Amino acid sequence: MATLGGLFPSSVAASTAIRAPAPAAPTGASNRQPPHARCLPVLGRRAPAMAAVRVSGAAEPLLRPAAGGHPRLRVRTHAQGEGGAGRGASTEGDAAFSWAPIILPFFFPALGGLLFGYDIGATSGATISVQSPDLSGTDWFSLSSLQLGLVASSSLYGALGGSLLAYRIADFLGRRIELVTAAALYILGALVTGFAPNFVALIIGRVLYGIGIGLAMHGAPLYIAETSPSQIRGTLISLKELFIVLGILLGYSVGSLEIDNVGGWRYMFGFSAPLAAIMAIGMWTLPSSPRWLLLRAVQGKASMEDNKKKAIQALRTLRGRSTSEKVLTDDVEDTIVSIKAAYAGQEAEGNVWEVFEGASLKAFTIGGGLVLFQQITGQPSVLYYAASILQTAGFSAASDAAKVAILIGLFKLLMTGVAVFKVDDVGRRPLLIGGVGGIALSLFLLAAYYKILNGFPFVAVGALLLYVGAYQVSFGPISWLMVSEIFPLRTRGRGISLAVLTNFGSNALVTFAFSPLKEFLGPANIFFLFGVIAVLSLVFVILVVPETKGLSLEEIESKILK
Repeated sequence: MATLGGLFPSSVAASTAIRAPAPAAPTGASNRQPPHARCLPVLGRRAPAMAAVRVSGAAEPLLRPAAGGHPRLRVRTHAQGEGGAGRGASTEGDAAFSWAPIILPFFFPALGGLLFGYDIGATSGATISVQSPDLSGTDWFSLSSLQLGLVASSSLYGALGGSLLAYRIADFLGRRIELVTAAALYILGALVTGFAPNFVALIIGRVLYGIGIGLAMHGAPLYIAETSPSQIRGTLISLKELFIVLGILLGYSVGSLEIDNVGGWRYMFGFSAPLAAIMAIGMWTLPSSPRWLLLRAVQGKASMEDNKKKAIQALRTLRGRSTSEKVLTDDVEDTIVSIKAAYAGQEAEGNVWEVFEGASLKAFTIGGGLVLFQQITGQPSVLYYAASILQTAGFSAASDAAKVAILIGLFKLLMTGVAVFKVDDVGRRPLLIGGVGGIALSLFLLAAYYKILNGFPFVAVGALLLYVGAYQVSFGPISWLMVSEIFPLRTRGRGISLAVLTNFGSNALVTFAFSPLKEFLGPANIFFLFGVIAVLSLVFVILVVPETKGLSLEEIESKILK
């Protein structure tokens, strides 16, 4: 999935903008809100008896920040209906947060995304090195197009398997242990690949690394969402996309340094092992997600008293030691109330078929369609084979192509930053429509270059830059942001899991098929085909994808999915 932008997860909260302070509550209004009004549950569906909640930002007790001087978060509750008698008092609560305790609980899970991106960038150069008679350093360098496609895509097949594995065991392991396991698989896969004595061992190492990708892309956004303050949860989840891009750039850079060395592909793949070790050590030192601990207790799969104590201790670590015991205890109790209300009258865990019914089916059509088009418009191929495309475009030396790929990675990083910080101002649909239109144009330019403009190498480079920029302000970050927003609370976890499977499956298929298809159809025809698919995806966005800017999760469910 080239970016997956990133890639994701059993209860990811939607991206929300930081709101201005609400007007003061009327004189005499209560400053104390009932527990369900102060907590918008992420898991499950709201019980019918609960009052409707309108939230400027996702307010959850466990993620309510410690005291400080940040703008307040407005939470307004009201009974069903809009009449004056049925409207509750407006209230305000302090919602300041401290950055210090936030950094590491974001950084170490985000390394999982960086290592996924690194694999994408490193593979771009490694596919050149491993099949070079002079640079491979092996006697099995003569790879067919099918074998080369397998080298590039086998980690994605592993990621598909990892996603299936996460679907079954992630809630049992917990977010923290899932990410520790992912880091261990990253290390093992990198070492097996780096020391591979033959082609089979190389593929086994790539698959092991890919399983780590699947677990990391499921667990990282969950852990970040469940441990970060509500005001910046959306920004942090989107910033994980930036870490994926940083990983791609790092992979390009290592590839550029090693591309002219004999056996350089071994170093390109093996370099990720020490980074994964940092991730493993870091995640081991972090606490478990407090929300996961309480969810397990409510589901009857752990002792309520023991997990309440663990949740309080985890919150103390995540918020800073200065937070009072009473505040931590109150938040834990309120969150237990919200989780019980979310599961009231329902089975503790739903079944997968719910995703294909009613509002959930509409959400899956939107979210699944976005992540599918994200891949079948050629994104994996353009990134994984960037260096090869540039060589064909006139950069004859492998090192020249790798250096230009670094420039493309820098541009990708810049455009990702633009999308992350403008999505809540401009909106989802405008960025998607403009970006997908740019993707279609760039693909047709690549087709034209290979057909009639092959005397102008700058056309290929310009088209690649246009493709990367357009992708990073549209499909890259926004597809996964929409996926995290669009599913109803009851089916969000399983719906996002299926979206992850759709993404990795189509990613692996496109990456694997690109090299044989390019050989069969020729580069001009294959990029023209991707261009036609991009036009279809543009029609899909215009006709099917809604605008969710400024809407709370409940408003999305009531206004868009009904």
